[in-house]
Amino acid sequence: MSKYRLQKAREDLDNAAINLDNDFFKGSINRSYYAIFHAIRAILALDLFDSKKHSGIIAFFQKNYVSTGKFEVDYSKIVRNAFSIRNKSDYDDFYIASRSEAEQQLENAKAFLQQVAAYLQEAWGQLGEDE
Repeated sequence: MSKYRLQKAREDLDNAAINLDNDFFKGSINRSYYAIFHAIRAILALDLFDSKKHSGIIAFFQKNYVSTGKFEVDYSKIVRNAFSIRNKSDYDDFYIASRSEAEQQLENAKAFLQQVAAYLQEAWGQLGEDE
């Protein structure tokens, strides 16, 4: 399950870049967030945890991965920021997304996925699996 979710995160990241390249800033912000979200779910699959609420996924990640030192606090900030901006972009009627904001979210998502992929590679190695 974690491999499937990581692949989904990578597809979202690719779609975020495509949206940005075509000046669809809100779409890029949305896909950058979902790349992060699905990457978190890839990690949580190792714990056999899932939630129907985004806040539940994020809270579990914070408690079990950031608070324990498995992920640095900077990654927690990336998640919170992406969640906040995605909510504004998707739900605020008069929110205007900028190129710089979309670029920053994409860069944050790339960094987050890189860290998650490294973490999962190590976890899979301990489980005797390859990606």
